[in-house]
Amino acid sequence: MRHLSGLLLASAAIVALDGAPALAQSAAGAAITEKSISELGAMMASGRMSSEAIAQAYLARIAAMNRQGPKLRAVIAVNPDAIAAARAADARRKAGKRLGPLDGVPILIKDNIETLDPVATTAGSLALKDNVTLRDAPVVAELRKAGAIILGKTNLSEWANIRSSNSISGWSAIGGQVKNPYALDRTPCGSSSGTGSAVAASFAAAGLGTETDGSVVCPSSINGLVGLKPTIGLVSRSRVVPISHSQDTPGPMARSVTDAAILFSAMVATDPTDPATKDADAHKADFAAALKSASLKGVRIAVLRPEMRPDMAARYAAALDVLKAQGAVLVDVEQPKLDGLGEAEFQVLLTELKADLNSYLATTPAAVKTRTLADVIAFDAANKAAEMPFFGQETFIAAEKTRGLDDPEYLGARAKSLRLAGAEGIDVMLAKANAAILVEPTTGPAWLVEPVYGDQGGGPSSSELPAVSGYPNLTVPMGLVKGLPVGLSFIGKPYSEATLFGAGYVFEQASKARVAPRYLPQADIGPGQEGSAK
Repeated sequence: MRHLSGLLLASAAIVALDGAPALAQSAAGAAITEKSISELGAMMASGRMSSEAIAQAYLARIAAMNRQGPKLRAVIAVNPDAIAAARAADARRKAGKRLGPLDGVPILIKDNIETLDPVATTAGSLALKDNVTLRDAPVVAELRKAGAIILGKTNLSEWANIRSSNSISGWSAIGGQVKNPYALDRTPCGSSSGTGSAVAASFAAAGLGTETDGSVVCPSSINGLVGLKPTIGLVSRSRVVPISHSQDTPGPMARSVTDAAILFSAMVATDPTDPATKDADAHKADFAAALKSASLKGVRIAVLRPEMRPDMAARYAAALDVLKAQGAVLVDVEQPKLDGLGEAEFQVLLTELKADLNSYLATTPAAVKTRTLADVIAFDAANKAAEMPFFGQETFIAAEKTRGLDDPEYLGARAKSLRLAGAEGIDVMLAKANAAILVEPTTGPAWLVEPVYGDQGGGPSSSELPAVSGYPNLTVPMGLVKGLPVGLSFIGKPYSEATLFGAGYVFEQASKARVAPRYLPQADIGPGQEGSAK
């Protein structure tokens, strides 16, 4: 089938151009590796590289490294229309009609977000291998309006990691196992694992992930990226394969705060098909414009110090020292006891998964035969060897047993989880510190990919409270722990993205903590590999 077998790799022409891993380091490949959106824009403005040449260079790098070389398996499909879109961007530039900083810049889209290109939106599942919708999710349409080139679709934890509690982050039946470019035997985290690995590996300038609880910030942290889980309601979720309308949101993932801010600026928009976004247009802004004037002098920051290993604690302490050196006033806080939050959140996710996925599947093309969650469960059981070689679908089965969005148990769980995470959680910590920003480690360093026991995790995690409350969470690289990236989370109240971007930018510029990946077979745990944050 053209949209799968023909596009799982780059086109034959691209493979012929760059069929060996070493060729990814050609002059064109070197020109785009680790380059920012602004740097790519300057190349196009000067005539040094066209958008078409930049897109070709990224496609060549994907061909050389996605299924060859380190075999990152970060990209599920490339867009056969990408080069035509790049040529159109070049024509606009030549005619003096440049659309803005994203015009002509290639980006990647997580494969649970629909695009109008002739490529399936699969969520990693064979059940959706024929889901060629030929329609853009509104968030993708906004990016196209800004001139972004949709280069392709990224691999992910199948069904965005909701099928089983024993899942392996970054594995999908269609895409296989995504690898972490810092250490190929380590997890890329999930569910936006392919976007995290691909952007870290310079397969594109930046990319889109989605988060329900941790699926943007964890892979961003573990792959050495900046990632934003936005305020719920700023970015449309329509035509995105859903888990939970209470918590789902797309978010930008990039190698710098500035690039994440540029991408996010183009994503914020009111969408009539997503009622949660009714006020989004009022919050549209150029989030990158004010970054260079951002300051932390006299800014009060609430500091959460969760339990963590000594090496992680040392890295976090070094990051806090950077904030203090930039003039921030750090105020330690403790997380209130939030008994029952996890159970309430899980009940919400189970109930909304069944309702929201059934609604989405009903809109898919007739070629998609799984029209309900029950159909997907049956499909997985009938295709167990391909779909369930490592873990099952007990979460799907539990969701199928839920009683709908009018169920009093669900309504009570949603009210409880929202109250605990927001009013009695983040709000309390910010109020005690008289602060607008809460910081904590995003998550620990990457664990080994483990097909027997599934994700092992461990260490701190910043994702639950902002995910459940709908508050924003920005993660910024804070260096390496035993050769593996870790991130610092900046969390605030709804619509505080500009404040978080500013704080993250000041930290990023002062720490210079991000280290580019080296595609090592195993983590480099030797001395001198701890990053440069001080």
